Amino acid sequence: MTQSRFDPRRRAIVGAAAAAATSPFWFNIARAQNNAPIKIGFPTPLTGAFSAEAQDQSRAAELAIREFNESGGFNGRKAELLIRDDKLNAGEAATRTLELIEKDKVDFVVGSLSAATQLSINAVCRDRKIIFNSISQSDAINEAKDWSLYTFHEALNPHLTAGAVARYAFPKFGKNVVYLTADYAYGHEMVRGFQRAGAPLGVKTLADIRHPIGTADFSAFLPRIQALKPDVLVLCNFGRDLVNSAKQATDFGLKANTKIITPVLLYTSRLAGGADAFDGILGGTSYYWGMEDTIPAAKAFNDKFRKAYGGAVPSDYGALGYAGVRSVLQAVRDAKSTESIKVSIALRQLRYNWYKGEQFYRKCDHQSVQSVIIVESKSKDMKDKYDVFKTLAIEKPDERNLRSCDELGHKIST
Repeated sequence: MTQSRFDPRRRAIVGAAAAAATSPFWFNIARAQNNAPIKIGFPTPLTGAFSAEAQDQSRAAELAIREFNESGGFNGRKAELLIRDDKLNAGEAATRTLELIEKDKVDFVVGSLSAATQLSINAVCRDRKIIFNSISQSDAINEAKDWSLYTFHEALNPHLTAGAVARYAFPKFGKNVVYLTADYAYGHEMVRGFQRAGAPLGVKTLADIRHPIGTADFSAFLPRIQALKPDVLVLCNFGRDLVNSAKQATDFGLKANTKIITPVLLYTSRLAGGADAFDGILGGTSYYWGMEDTIPAAKAFNDKFRKAYGGAVPSDYGALGYAGVRSVLQAVRDAKSTESIKVSIALRQLRYNWYKGEQFYRKCDHQSVQSVIIVESKSKDMKDKYDVFKTLAIEKPDERNLRSCDELGHKIST
């Protein structure tokens, strides 16, 4: 026998359910869900040859999280940074990224510090429609075969960086060039960038000498370089490799007749290598804290970093960690959502000046269009231990200095 629709016991059950639904208990559960943190995964090589740069990336990224939270977050939701060590290994980077997405349920991913690891991170994020904002140099990540609507590239790329250094250095120091190149994507792409920029200048490649990543002893390469008598030696390597090669080239006496340059003159490498080893070496960078004398955004960023970290100043790759996270969080606010496709649209429209001047993401490939700073290491007239570079020039943001959208395989040009 069925109960009547007017059965008082049924009415009591319905009434109790309705009361429960409006009770503080259920309200608090809903509110807790609405206030869940916005999680940003941050894979970076905390151990290995690039650990110093990765530590700076992490500190600056945490600063962006703190600023966002202190300014109210998004609809009451605060942000959280989940840092993972990718050990400078593509497989490890993919594994950690997959865990961040599937286990930790991150909303977005920012990070990487290698051309190789960022491609594996991007592949995992792309397949799962999670935004990845890369803060490491790569040409390949912007190419159509690796790209997606969820792929953004906050860092400079080798074509842009090497091109800016080439356009500044080759006319001043000579056309006969030797490259000492880390034998992986970063090194290869940097050499290509120098050669393409150097071709219309009549620059000649005498040799492209390649070494394994993590090389400690460069003594086997130096006699050959000296015998070639180049006008310019280009160190196309990174992190400890840059420190070791700069020290040993200096000790070997190569600077006597050859100008040494590098596409990315790392602030952290200069501190680690010292004034004598790097004296006179010229290179490019995405950021140098000394820009604060002329760029208000740099002064504001530096002051926040100093306050947070005991008076220290941010490095170039640290600044990229800050900008990569801050851009994503700003896009969340602009999109009024954490849904990947909505945030992607907001990022595409973003014009920002977080620390170095105006930037924007090119629509065809989501490459951040930005300035390249040309600096030279100095050993004299330093104000303090942080005052290690002289700013020689700033190449302003210009899409014409990037590879074209068509060359990258994108059918829609900007």
